[in-house]
Amino acid sequence: MNDHPDSDALFFTRAGLDRARVTRLVGEALAGCDDGELFLEYRQSEALSYDDGQLKSASFDTTQGFGLRAVSGEATGYAHASDLSEDALARAVKTVRAVRAGHGGAMALPPARTNRSLYGDDNPLDEIAYADKVALLAAIDAYARAKDPRVRQVMASLSGEWQAVEILRADGHRVGDVRPLVRLNVAIVAAAGERMESGSHGSGGRAGYHAYLDPAHWQASVDEALRQALTNLASVPAPAGEMAVVLGPGWPGILLHEAIGHGLEGDFNRKKTSAFAGLMGERVAARGVTVVDDGTLAARRGSLTVDDEGTPTQRTVLIEDGILVGYLHDRLNARLMGMSPTGNGRRESFAHSPMPRMTNTLMEAGERSPEEIIAGVKKGLYAVNFGGGQVDITSGKFVFSASEAYLIENGKIGPAVKARR
Repeated sequence: MNDHPDSDALFFTRAGLDRARVTRLVGEALAGCDDGELFLEYRQSEALSYDDGQLKSASFDTTQGFGLRAVSGEATGYAHASDLSEDALARAVKTVRAVRAGHGGAMALPPARTNRSLYGDDNPLDEIAYADKVALLAAIDAYARAKDPRVRQVMASLSGEWQAVEILRADGHRVGDVRPLVRLNVAIVAAAGERMESGSHGSGGRAGYHAYLDPAHWQASVDEALRQALTNLASVPAPAGEMAVVLGPGWPGILLHEAIGHGLEGDFNRKKTSAFAGLMGERVAARGVTVVDDGTLAARRGSLTVDDEGTPTQRTVLIEDGILVGYLHDRLNARLMGMSPTGNGRRESFAHSPMPRMTNTLMEAGERSPEEIIAGVKKGLYAVNFGGGQVDITSGKFVFSASEAYLIENGKIGPAVKARR
């Protein structure tokens, strides 16, 4: 993928940088190294929060900067600055060159190019007026309260982001990407007598705000949050003891993401701190279980046209029919483990070096239907939505809370249950 048309305006013209001189500085920094790049980033973000019938907070932020990385063997030299200037870059060059002392490497080949685009590049923050965003949140509040007299509190939030990146290598190879991201969240508290319960629903993706302004979209989010709250309002105390748990589709995938996905990230396995370390080719799940990480799903929140090293994302099979067949890699980890990059090099920002992290991690549908699975459970829980949780990837142990769950008795779904208080 070539540079975005606005790349020069964002990173060079506006900052008074000369691309040829910058390329020479990057080449000087990375001479004799095994890998490395200059990562340029410009990001705009905003967030609005509505609660108790009024706008509670609104924020807007703009950040920019660069990160220069030089890799020699397992060692990484990294320097970053929010100052996009040749002077700052020259200082960064002196810093990262220390990592190559006594090392003579050959620069790794650049990532493959792609003309694929998984999302548009329009800036969602500029699409609609600020007043219209506030009006949307007010409409959500009014709609939820009119739906049911048991609604006591409505919390709605809207956030948007526009990120432009460019990755520049020592040989002049460059890759650019522009990434929009929008999210809408609705949470509702309902009450009956002295009892109060909550429900929530969120949606988001790499698109603009217009889809979220559609009443059919945001009303469906409110309806779902209210359904959860009222379901929990009628719930009974959950029984104690050990029992089978059936996970519903959708949000319960967070358990797979946290308990399994992070454990399959390559750096943890290279350092042998994951419960999956050393198990390649062995059975780690039941037959029929196939887990993939797919960064190529169009417009999805976790998708990327290219990762933060410039590698095109892909569909990576991690567990196939219960057998561990792959890990997630960035360029450094892949080279050290003798494998190929999977397009999972991710950065928190320009101030952070990339590391292998997930995109969209999911378990593929098996041969059995949900009804058949539930019918095979004598006594258990059917978890439909999840709240927070914690995972220890070294031991594989995890703790999660279900925000919506039902008792399964003799193969049939029973009443909704909640933790005892």
